[in-house]
Amino acid sequence: MDKSLLDRITGPEALKRLGPGNLERLCKEIRDTLIESVSQNGGHLASNLGVVELTVALHRVFESPADQIVWDVGHQCYTHKLLTGRRDLSSALRRADGISGFPRPSESEHDPFVSGHASTSLSVAGGIARSKELLGEKGHVIAVIGDGALTGGMAFEGLNSLAQNKDGRVIVILNDNEMSISKNVGGFTKYLSRLRTNSSYYKLKDVTKSVLQSIPLMGDSLTSLASGSVAQIKNLVYHSDFFEDLGYSYMGPVDGHDLSALQDSLRRARGLNRPVLLHVRTVKGKGYTYAEQNPGAWHGVAKFDPKYAGEPLPLADSFSDVFGRRLTELAEENDRIVAVTAAMKYATGLYHFSRRFKKSGRFFDVGIAEGHGIAFCAAMASKGLVPVMAVYSTFLQRGYDQLLHDCAIDRRHIVLAVDRAGLVGEDGETHQGIFDCAFLSTVPGAAIYSPVSYKELELCLGEAVAGEGIQAVRYPRGGQCEPDKFDRPTAASIHIDSGSRETLIVTYGRIFAQVAEARRTLPGGDRVSIIRMTKIWPLDKGVLGIAARYERIIFVEEGISAGGIGEHFLARLSLGGYRGKTMLRAIENRFVPQGTVAWQMKTLRLDAGSLAEDITRFGREGR
Repeated sequence: MDKSLLDRITGPEALKRLGPGNLERLCKEIRDTLIESVSQNGGHLASNLGVVELTVALHRVFESPADQIVWDVGHQCYTHKLLTGRRDLSSALRRADGISGFPRPSESEHDPFVSGHASTSLSVAGGIARSKELLGEKGHVIAVIGDGALTGGMAFEGLNSLAQNKDGRVIVILNDNEMSISKNVGGFTKYLSRLRTNSSYYKLKDVTKSVLQSIPLMGDSLTSLASGSVAQIKNLVYHSDFFEDLGYSYMGPVDGHDLSALQDSLRRARGLNRPVLLHVRTVKGKGYTYAEQNPGAWHGVAKFDPKYAGEPLPLADSFSDVFGRRLTELAEENDRIVAVTAAMKYATGLYHFSRRFKKSGRFFDVGIAEGHGIAFCAAMASKGLVPVMAVYSTFLQRGYDQLLHDCAIDRRHIVLAVDRAGLVGEDGETHQGIFDCAFLSTVPGAAIYSPVSYKELELCLGEAVAGEGIQAVRYPRGGQCEPDKFDRPTAASIHIDSGSRETLIVTYGRIFAQVAEARRTLPGGDRVSIIRMTKIWPLDKGVLGIAARYERIIFVEEGISAGGIGEHFLARLSLGGYRGKTMLRAIENRFVPQGTVAWQMKTLRLDAGSLAEDITRFGREGR
């Protein structure tokens, strides 16, 4: 059996040696590998399928790593990894000590910069380009940014700054697939739509230039004279000079699945001596029917059967789905409730709300713009509405200033549904939801809930909607754990009193299941008490009073230790005169690498077995 073409590609140089007639077959093999790898490991599928030809063209025209390719968000870099020596995606993608689902400089010299959040590539490309200039390094910098990521405010800041780089080292590729994670929204989307439907200008420009230059002796002069006239025609065709007014040479739109056209356009862009924006049109999910038909649902997926024709929406047995359904019920009862997402309608469960209130206009997708989304919510709150914004913990970090400035100062009542709180598994460092408690607890007037079950999520959401100021309800990815036999739903706290005043464990959220299991397996575990908090901030004076009665206190938390709830809790006890022994079991200030949540828990010694060992040792040391 012939060796596959992809197996021959050990790096970009091997790709360049491949004959043009084999490229279509190579792209087919890449797509088959992507579907196989993601079906086995989970990951980002639709976005990667859409950039296969673009990635092949980039590596045939440019010289990586001397020419540096910066992928915005980075979730579309799988083909790039296959072409730069990381062939074992099927066995290693998103696994512990394996291949990251995002660019990682520590993984390859072909990944110039770490990325996992949207709208950063233009700022990064600008910094790399200026550094190359200062250091005397050769090579271009290519920023690949999607039309969804281009709706983010930081992208416009980078676009503006990058245009000042006049030496022509920078090429911006606008990967236009009419999608971010959900369908793109907003005025800039309409502008791009106009560009997509009018490719006639550049065809006219090329034909005109070719004809004029063919005239003996006068060709160059006539071409220069005509350039002003052609520019006027461009105005009629596009009605706007947005990119060129910023300082870019705009090229496109180009068919992002036509390898010949892509390579020609990239070579032309490389030869210009000024910043270039190449507009490339692609199909998200290209080559896999189900993903093409519903690219939003197939953006990021868990393991799946490639032959399955269904829609991989969030599982009915998940916190996200329960949140979306309950919020829809609450909105039926309260017409002041509105829902907001930053391009995450499917993943956060808000598709329930969006379908139910489609005609009433109470659902808002603000695009990949979390800071804007929070300010938007604050403004709606100022008019008496109750905005509920569903957002991943890792992306909420981008709205910290708006929480302080736009919400907290005037105590605007907004509800944050903080999805993917805690460890998230295979997405790795850029996506772990372990910082939200630490930064939310610094915001004056903010309240934080951390339910352990679906019923508690429903209770907490009701409390948050009825509350004041910033109300955050945080919950993990996936489903609820089996509740401990002592557990009962609450929006406050539960004291599981053993009757002994020797050892107390204080905890909250999903990790309560690990604590309960550790207690069950401990020799003499029935003498260990537990306080499980559901409303975790502000700290409850009553809970602090109960904790102060114990000789030893262990706080267990699935979040960073510095500035976390545990650190606040133990510090408050100490300030109140507590002189017993304490231990904080949390995540030290570090970034947690990819792997399963179970593997991460064990590595961090937050699993039941490790906690049991630490509790036993702590008890001995306390005697």
